[in-house]
Amino acid sequence: MPPPGFKRLTVGGEVRLRGAGIVRCDAVVKDARGEIVELHGTLDPASRPGMEGANRKVKGTIHWVSAKHAVPAEIRLYDRLFTVPDPDTDEDGKTYRDYLNPDSRRVVTGYVEPAAAQAAPETSFQFERLGYFVADRYDHRSDAPVFNRSVTLRDTWLQKV
Repeated sequence: MPPPGFKRLTVGGEVRLRGAGIVRCDAVVKDARGEIVELHGTLDPASRPGMEGANRKVKGTIHWVSAKHAVPAEIRLYDRLFTVPDPDTDEDGKTYRDYLNPDSRRVVTGYVEPAAAQAAPETSFQFERLGYFVADRYDHRSDAPVFNRSVTLRDTWLQKV
């Protein structure tokens, strides 16, 4: 069972595939190590965008890239450099170094559309639900794209304070 509040695809559940319609997961196929290798599902053809069936409520929307055409990319997720708003003011004798955010730069692998991989360095994009990104000035190449997050979509600072 998925945890409470889980709004993604589960066996027997439905989600909207952005731009395609509503899909239901019927089965999950795993390999000998227990890792998922396939999902078997059904797309409701009456739920495509603009059709009456698309009005049905589901528990989430999945943004996807075609596996056949997707290009692996290095995604650099930048966050605040410090864990507090003002690292210079402290009564405990700590310095700004004590407040460095160890997660201020995380690097992950993601998949992008071929057009994004072919983009010129310093081209900007919005990666849905993640923020705004720019193709790296020095490291971005069409055969090994690199994107740096420049702005998040949500300001999580208030949650941390």
